[in-house]
Amino acid sequence: MYKRSWIPVIAGIAVLAVAYFVISTFSATKSTAPKPKQSPAKVTLPKIVDVGAEKCIPCKMMVPVLDQLTKEYKGKLQVEFVDIWKYPNAGKKYGVKMIPTQILYDAKGKEIARHTGFWPKQDIIAEFKKHGIKLDPTNAKAKGK
Repeated sequence: MYKRSWIPVIAGIAVLAVAYFVISTFSATKSTAPKPKQSPAKVTLPKIVDVGAEKCIPCKMMVPVLDQLTKEYKGKLQVEFVDIWKYPNAGKKYGVKMIPTQILYDAKGKEIARHTGFWPKQDIIAEFKKHGIKLDPTNAKAKGK
């Protein structure tokens, strides 16, 4: 007759249980969506969030616009880019169906406008102004533009 030892079986089950606990804990803490620097409710500045992807053509066209906004309105406007291909849950979080989508927020974090596709800098500034948010460039060089 063959004698079976239960010790290796019990040890194997214990190892599997610990592995399952570690993996499930790690998965629960791992975020699939970007964490905003500040939640819109705590924002002290107007904000533009561009939800797009690094490789889509209209999204690539937005990069210089976002860079200009970041430099010219430093300390007066928050500019954020969220790559939907890296963070797929961001589409649901921001309610985005097409990219690029730009979302404008006032200083209190309330969404004031939304746009899909390429959006020129002057049109973005005009949209903020339309909602009573006047943005002046931070530096004198930008004011001459």
